[in-house]
Amino acid sequence: MKVAVLGAGAIGAYVGAALHRAGADVHLVARGPHLAAMRRDGVRVLSARGDFTARAHATDDPVEIGPVDYVFLGLKAHSYAACGPLIEPLLHDTTAVVAAQNGIPWWYFHRHGGPHDGHRLESVDPGGTVSAVLAPGRAVGCVVYAATELEGPGIVRHLEGTRFSIGEPDRSVSARCTAFGAAMRAGGLKCPVEPELRNDIWLKLLGNISFNPISALSRATMRQMCLHGGTRQVIETMMRETLAVAESLGCEVGVSIERRLAGAERVGDHRTSTLQDLERGKPLELDVLLAAVVELAEITGVEVPTLRTVHAISDLLALRSAA
Repeated sequence: MKVAVLGAGAIGAYVGAALHRAGADVHLVARGPHLAAMRRDGVRVLSARGDFTARAHATDDPVEIGPVDYVFLGLKAHSYAACGPLIEPLLHDTTAVVAAQNGIPWWYFHRHGGPHDGHRLESVDPGGTVSAVLAPGRAVGCVVYAATELEGPGIVRHLEGTRFSIGEPDRSVSARCTAFGAAMRAGGLKCPVEPELRNDIWLKLLGNISFNPISALSRATMRQMCLHGGTRQVIETMMRETLAVAESLGCEVGVSIERRLAGAERVGDHRTSTLQDLERGKPLELDVLLAAVVELAEITGVEVPTLRTVHAISDLLALRSAA
């Protein structure tokens, strides 16, 4: 199995290291000091589950790699439309793209069935620019439940979780998903093939859609947002509205809002990825987290006044931070 990790940051390098440990032919695409460190020392994974080093091939030029069986996409969703020159050298006729993104993916309605089958969401695939680069037929969905961070160039700190749920847009248990899941498990990760992966998408989104924009607006940690009465109430309302949209599309999250909030409070003084991006001057990944759900609410006729309000304010924040 030949795998390219495009965007070998904290999550991508962690997955690449695990697959390399399982015996896959892994190629990591990165840049800067992180790339230099991986070339020199390999990927060093530090974890309570055991430290290890994976000396996979690392490069900034996908042409060196050539076509692969799987591209594990570790880029932020807002980078997808521009990644054509990087991904094209990696593709052959049957290359699968395993997209490890938060929020609503560009392929959401691909082979979905029902009245919205094939519908393109403007918020995540503006003008079809993402689909033009990443054909939905190549997509294997991936919901990441692991938490990692780059402790330094080439050094990945595994914080918690090892689950990477994957699934086909058409809900089949395909040979390509089965093979990739087996390789991930051989590398020490959990990788169930979920026919109803969209349920997992909404489960993770329930937290991301609320905590991420509110944290950016308030500069607060997970624990602080949960303990402050006002923000907690706003987050609860956002979660209720999100569940209503999910249910209108036939999805079941299976976790109560109370349980989701309790879990977030246990995380403690953790800063969300959106808050970290804001502090580092990076683009805010809010279109796939929040704008997409507002768009889905318009399609399904669900009332989401709080989501609309938070989206309006956080969208202005994103525009000002990018200026």
